[in-house]
Amino acid sequence: MDAQTEPHAWPEPIWRGMVDRARAGRSLRPATWPGGARCAVALSFDADHETIPLRDNDPSPMRISQGQYGARAAMPRIRTLLQQAQVPASFFYPAVAALLHPDEVRGVAEEGHEIGIHSWIHELNTKLDYDTERDLSMRAQDVLARLSGRVPVGMRTASWDFSPNTLRIIKEMGLLYDSSLMADDDAYELTMDGEPTGVVELPPEWIRDDAVYFNFHRFGGLRPYTPPAAVEAIFRAEFEGAMAEGGLFLLTMHPHIIGHRSRLPLLARLIQEMKATKQVWFATHEQVAKHCWEQGG
Repeated sequence: MDAQTEPHAWPEPIWRGMVDRARAGRSLRPATWPGGARCAVALSFDADHETIPLRDNDPSPMRISQGQYGARAAMPRIRTLLQQAQVPASFFYPAVAALLHPDEVRGVAEEGHEIGIHSWIHELNTKLDYDTERDLSMRAQDVLARLSGRVPVGMRTASWDFSPNTLRIIKEMGLLYDSSLMADDDAYELTMDGEPTGVVELPPEWIRDDAVYFNFHRFGGLRPYTPPAAVEAIFRAEFEGAMAEGGLFLLTMHPHIIGHRSRLPLLARLIQEMKATKQVWFATHEQVAKHCWEQGG
C-alpha cells in the first residue's frame, strides 16, 4: 500500500492482515491448577539494570547509576525476600545487563528461578528490520544460556515492543512462550496469520506493572508517583479478581523500581497474604506455560 494512504481508505486485507499477524487464539486457561490451587501466581522481574540509558545512547552517569541501583541494592533484597518466602520467580534479562552482572544471573538461576530473554540492550523491536531483530534475539538467548546454564524457553520483549516480525522469530527460536501481549488475563495460544503457532502467551498488563506508577523522568513529561499503599491496593485487587475467576495473576516488576526500601515491603505483604489463602500455586512463567499448554483449552 502507498505509505500516504490513510487508514480509513485501506481495503479490508490491509487492516485484517495487521490484526491477524499475531493474535490471540484458543484459550489455554486450565480447568485446574496443581495441588488443587484456586489461582496461579507468576512473579516476574525485568532486570534492565543499566540498559535503558545505554539503549538511548545516554552516557549520563546519573541515569546509569539508577540502573546500577537495581543490581547493587535492589536485587539482594529481592532475592532474600523470595528465599525467605520460598517462592519462585522469573527474571527477564537484556543480554547486556546479564553480561554486566554475570554472577547475579548465575546466582538467580542457582536459587531455582527462571531466566528469560528480554532483548539484547533493551532495544525496541519495532525500530529493527527482521534480520537485526532475529540476530539480537538469538545472541541474547545464547548469552543467557551460557551464564545461567540452561537455554531460556521464554521471551518478554523490551518495553513490550512487539514488531510485525517478533512472533515469526519466536517460532524460529523454538520458544515455549512469550509474555509481551495483552489480549486476555489468562494464557492463550498465539496465532500468526490465522494459523496456530504452538506458542503460549502469558499476558502482562500495564496495570500489573510497577513502572507505570513509580517511574520518573526529571526533564521530561514522565513524572507519575503513586504512593506504595495505592499500588499495593491495585495489585491486591488484581489478585483478588484472579482468585475469584480461578485464573492467572501475573505481576511484572523491575528491580530498580520495586526494590527501594519504601516499595519492596508492599510485595512482601502481598506474598504473605497470597500464601495465607493456601489456595495459590506460585510458579515460574515456564511452569505456568507448560501447565497451561498441557491442561488448557
